[in-house]
Amino acid sequence: MNVAEVTAKAEVLIEALPYIQDFRGSTFVVKYGGSFMDDPDPVARTRVAYDLAFLAAAGINVVVVHGGGKAITRAMESSGLKARFVNGMRVTDEATIAVVKQTLDEIVNKDVCDAILTAQGRPKGLPGDTVLVCQKLVVDDDGNAVDLGYVGDVTEVKVKLIKKEIADGFMPVISPVAEGLDGKPYNVNADLVAGRVASALRARRLVYMSDVPGLLADPADPTSLISTLKTSQVDDLKKRGVIDKGMRPKVLSAMRALQEGVQRVHFIDGRLPHSLLLEIFTNRGIGTEIVQG
Repeated sequence: MNVAEVTAKAEVLIEALPYIQDFRGSTFVVKYGGSFMDDPDPVARTRVAYDLAFLAAAGINVVVVHGGGKAITRAMESSGLKARFVNGMRVTDEATIAVVKQTLDEIVNKDVCDAILTAQGRPKGLPGDTVLVCQKLVVDDDGNAVDLGYVGDVTEVKVKLIKKEIADGFMPVISPVAEGLDGKPYNVNADLVAGRVASALRARRLVYMSDVPGLLADPADPTSLISTLKTSQVDDLKKRGVIDKGMRPKVLSAMRALQEGVQRVHFIDGRLPHSLLLEIFTNRGIGTEIVQG
C-alpha cells in the first residue's frame, strides 16, 4: 500500500472523528429491511452487521427493528396458506399470525442476531410482543376503515425494558409483533414500529435501510436523489406521486418521529456497501435525510 492510499484512509477516519465524538452516548434506531435481507448471498447482511457493530463500538446505543415480509410469505406457502393483501397490507387471520410470529421471532430475528454476533456485536433478540403494545388497526393511511384481522397499530413501547438491555451493554433487536389489548400477538408494520420505538427512546437518529437509494424526485431516475427534505415539502411530494405507496409508511412514521423529538431521519440503500457508516460519519451522506422545517 502506498503513502497516498494510507493517507486517504487516515483522512476518512479524521472526517469521522467529530461525528463519533458528537454521537457518543446517543441512541440510534435502525430499521433493517429490504430485499437485501432475503438475498441468498449473505455478504450484504454481513456488511450491515459490521456497520451496526461499528456504531456500537463508537459508543452509540443502537436499537434494531427488522422486517421480514418475504420470509413470512415463504413460510405461509410452506404451511399451505395463501398470502392476501389489501392496499399493500397483509391480511392476518389466526392461522397466519401464528406463522408470522414464529417466522419473525425464531427465524428472522435469530438470523439478524447471528449476523451481528459474527461482527463481534452483542445483540439481544426481543420478540416484539414483549416490548410493544398495540390496538387493532381499524383505518388505513388514507383514513379508510379496514379489517385485516390480527394487524395492529403500536400504542405503547416498554421503554424501560429496552433501556435495561442497552444499559447491560446489548444491542436490542426487535421483531415487528406487538401484544394486543386482548393479550394476543398482532402483526405490525416494521416501518411504523421503528418510528414509534425511536420516538419513545427520544432517539438522536432514525435510519431506514431498504433497497432504494432514498427519496427520488423522479422515481425512474436514480440520479435524482433528494439529499435533504424538509417536513414542509412532504405534502407536495405526495401529491406529485414522488412519495408512493411503498414509501408512505416510512415517511409517515418519519414525520411523526420528528414531531415527537427524533432529531433526524435517514433513508438509505442497504445494498450499498457501508451505506450506514457513509450516511452517519461523512459530511455529504449517501441517502435522504428528513428534517424539521
